[in-house]
Amino acid sequence: MQKSAKYLTLRSLVWLGTILPLTVSPARAEADLSQLLSRVAEEAEVFQQNLPNAITREVLEQRTILPPSRFRLRVGAAALTAPAERLVVREVVSEYTVAPLTQAENSNLVEWRQIVSVDGRTIQTPEAARRTLTLNVKSPDDRLRKRILQDFEKYGLVDIATDYGPILLAFTKRGLSQMSTAEAGTAWVGAEEAIAIHWQQRSPEGGELAFRGRQVARTPLEGILWVRKGDGLPLRVNVWAEYSDPKHVIRDEASVDYVVSPHGFLAPASVVHHHLVDGRLMTENLYRYEPFKLFRAETQLKFTDIPELPPPAKKK
Repeated sequence: MQKSAKYLTLRSLVWLGTILPLTVSPARAEADLSQLLSRVAEEAEVFQQNLPNAITREVLEQRTILPPSRFRLRVGAAALTAPAERLVVREVVSEYTVAPLTQAENSNLVEWRQIVSVDGRTIQTPEAARRTLTLNVKSPDDRLRKRILQDFEKYGLVDIATDYGPILLAFTKRGLSQMSTAEAGTAWVGAEEAIAIHWQQRSPEGGELAFRGRQVARTPLEGILWVRKGDGLPLRVNVWAEYSDPKHVIRDEASVDYVVSPHGFLAPASVVHHHLVDGRLMTENLYRYEPFKLFRAETQLKFTDIPELPPPAKKK
């Protein structure tokens, strides 16, 4: 058990990548940064227009450290030692999309999901989940989304992260006007050489959504945006937020990777989320997304698949 806990801690140290220093003149750096952020804003706005018309399958794998089982008969030498913590692994498959809250003051997109299976046990068919999803996205407020998170708790999951997939929307022109940015170096994101841009929100409006008891709160976010060095295409967003309750310091970190979808717009490919309490990693959530499909969210779900090209004509 201790080995598993150590593995989780090591994962938290390497996920941000290595940042190498840049040496450029301040004037050139400011001009280059402005151009990079302009490209990012364009991609964010295309993302905002297209992702609400798309749906995918989300696979969540959660690893969490839980306290010892409460009721356990222990005799002899075992009764003299403290019971060990437990590493619990769960897998949840859901149908997933993003959409705005219909009566919200702003047009921010939020995540919606419907559970299909838990640890391989079917909860509902994908078709039924999609039908429910199209009805849920018309919900006027956050109460229904909170009930969706409560479903995760019902199946034994803890420290669920939400709204990290659409974090690219923080970098629209409007979002950028409400944050501070500065170049932070270069590194490799997969096979791509990337420029790191440190960013920090100045207000909680587009920040992390958290349900704390009966209160819904947003916390300003901070992180690193990684863009492809050649053309400024967003590749990854690292994000973190920290707050304190009466007893503990809580920190949430996430790394969101984006890919160009078959339909030509950026879409999340994976999210790695870490939940830390007093500096100790307690939960890791790994979200993976299949390629997004387009649909018309009205009375029927009609998917638009990429057409297959006809085979080449045989030479006579």
